[in-house]
Amino acid sequence: MDTTLVDALRQALQQETGQPVLRVETHISWVLLTAMQAFKLKKPVCLPFLDFSSVEARKHFCDEELRLNQRFAPSLYIDVAPVCGTPTSPRIGGSGTPIDHVVRMRRFPESSLLRNLLAAEQVRPEWLDGFAQRLATLHETAERMAPVSGFGNPDPIAKAAVDVVATLRAQGNGNRLAALDAWIKAQSQALRMAWIARQQAGAVRECHGDLHTANVVLVDGALTPFDCIEFDPALSHIDVMSDIAFLTMDLKARGRGDLAARFLDAWLQHSGDYQGLQVLRFYEVYRALVRAMASGLGPRQADGDGTGRPDYLACATELIEQPEGKARLLITHGFSGSGKSSVALQLLCAMGAIRVRSDVERKRLHGLDALARSATRGLDIYGAEATRRTFDRLRACARDALLAGYPVIVDATFLRAAERHRFEALAAELRVPFSILDCRAANATLRRRVAERDVAGTDASEAGLAVLERQLQTHEPLAPDESALAIEVSTEDAVDIAQIAARWRAATLSH
Repeated sequence: MDTTLVDALRQALQQETGQPVLRVETHISWVLLTAMQAFKLKKPVCLPFLDFSSVEARKHFCDEELRLNQRFAPSLYIDVAPVCGTPTSPRIGGSGTPIDHVVRMRRFPESSLLRNLLAAEQVRPEWLDGFAQRLATLHETAERMAPVSGFGNPDPIAKAAVDVVATLRAQGNGNRLAALDAWIKAQSQALRMAWIARQQAGAVRECHGDLHTANVVLVDGALTPFDCIEFDPALSHIDVMSDIAFLTMDLKARGRGDLAARFLDAWLQHSGDYQGLQVLRFYEVYRALVRAMASGLGPRQADGDGTGRPDYLACATELIEQPEGKARLLITHGFSGSGKSSVALQLLCAMGAIRVRSDVERKRLHGLDALARSATRGLDIYGAEATRRTFDRLRACARDALLAGYPVIVDATFLRAAERHRFEALAAELRVPFSILDCRAANATLRRRVAERDVAGTDASEAGLAVLERQLQTHEPLAPDESALAIEVSTEDAVDIAQIAARWRAATLSH
């Protein structure tokens, strides 16, 4: 390929800045890196999935790249600039007829990529919480694809996965693909109606499309996605769960299933899309196979962090080999301030579980964000009818997650026996083990925690001291048969999550 233009641009930038300019190359672009900025020049290529062969086409896709990525990373993407002059003497900007265009970006250090932060063990879990919340908001406001568009149809989804397997087989991976091929074909049939329902419900939207850990960067203290798909709508007009699956899969492939579970938990709390869990594992397997295929298209090399690429085929295989009986149901039990949500968060990270929180779902039913205060809106969301609707919602979400094969934690006080019995009945109906996480703390500790939480205003719960006192007076303790199913936890000191997880895994079906 003729590199005259990019080489001349590099020389021009070096003369302008007085510093070396690094050139990075992908199969469709060149990127020139100065100390402060990055200039992305699209290659004049025509491939089966894109056509950058004309100046007009490259200008169009530069504009699309800017438009789409400014949704996610407005602080990174600056503008599209014309390249004028001649291929041997080009300049960025100025007068004259453009001979090409570049996307101009703010440069960031390679060390701030999520992939490299993971390798250096520098990721703070709360970064993923904030990222999940922002991403859920972006998904919610993204353009929704009408079913007549064809995006999200079952046949193309299944065909894409089958085609990736065929490519991997051609790359010499046949001995590792038999089980994956069979699983994909079986799931393509089993999920057909689910995909149609997702499409009809508006879950197919204009997404990022390439949300793995090398396309997420820490900018100004926040994880930020960049470099989304701009050249093929079929790769970006997808189910939001397919978007999420790329990141959860890549975190799992890199040995951080705990962070994958935490990210998913935060995203679900803000999106409420528990029905999407039925298709999540298929998309995770598909994304793992895509990354395995991409790894085989180029020379084997380090993954940018010096550790080498993950074994994505092994990740895909592990995802389909779910142990028998993984689905199980656990409800929390305890007064406000007893540490239920804190223990549940740690437990879901250890188990890869799905959590459904009463404080969050109660507010969702009234159109409130998790941290909104109902009193300021003049709403009564804690009355008997609101509580009944809340527990109906919790049961529906738990059912969706259990049917998708996940262990499920329902995070609520469960101080009334009737509410506990409804969820025990759900477990019996679905033939999954049922357990109760019984969180306890001294009354003085409860009062202190609730008072501190009320002042901070950083928790979804609105239960204040008056609510706590009512709970202490009116709760219905666990009956002997319930105590037999309980995992008792004192939260006065640090809890042993590994031991709690082991006890939950050991739970068996009640008879």
